[in-house]
Amino acid sequence: MNKTILFIEDEAHFQKLVGEQLEEQNFKVLSALNGEIGLKKAIENKPNLILLDLILPKKDGFEVLKELKASEQTKNIPVIVLTNLESAQDVQRALNLGATTYLVKTNYKLEEIIKKIKELCA
Repeated sequence: MNKTILFIEDEAHFQKLVGEQLEEQNFKVLSALNGEIGLKKAIENKPNLILLDLILPKKDGFEVLKELKASEQTKNIPVIVLTNLESAQDVQRALNLGATTYLVKTNYKLEEIIKKIKELCA
């Protein structure tokens, strides 16, 4: 069975790019363009992994992460934070809220991001 990844990212172009790469690797990709929809899809679909941006409309990534980890249905889903926020404070806050991995978009090539996803889904 293919692993399902939920990608919560408000930048449609980037979401499409990563989504296509993941689909080529036989992942099923669900997309959400804001935090509210992302949270709803996480509960409905229980993906194997969530890719989460922190700067999101309606509900930011920190709030989404907090709610994911507070819910019995979604608390065990690994979450990779994929964002442009680089401050140590943001990294620490996300990890404290339960993020599995924190990746800064500008510091990683797409292949490296895909590799991390594959490692966590293995």
